[in-house]
Amino acid sequence: QVQFVESKGGLVQPGGSLRLSCAASGSGFSITGMGWYRQGPGKQRELIADLGRSGNPYYAESVKGRFTISRDTAKDTVYLEMNSLKPEDTAVYYCKAVTTEVRAYWGQGIQVTVSS
Repeated sequence: QVQFVESKGGLVQPGGSLRLSCAASGSGFSITGMGWYRQGPGKQRELIADLGRSGNPYYAESVKGRFTISRDTAKDTVYLEMNSLKPEDTAVYYCKAVTTEVRAYWGQGIQVTVSS
């Protein structure tokens, strides 16, 4: 069973920055990939950044050039550096981890609100 410790979100002004983190813990698993999704008000959950088995990052067009995903493999922790935030980035952000058994585990979600 994989459990997560997530950083806090919060209220950020447009143009501001915020860094999210998500640390996986537990026993009996090995993580092959980690990523970030988000779900805005009235919207479906969408993939925004991912570090899969290859380690090559994937970014959704909506965040490319503004968000950076990184991972500390030794700590099973994934980060999302968010810059130039816009009101449309307001969402609940979820981390996801995929294990060698091809099982997906989700974090509890981090609320990020971008507003003046």
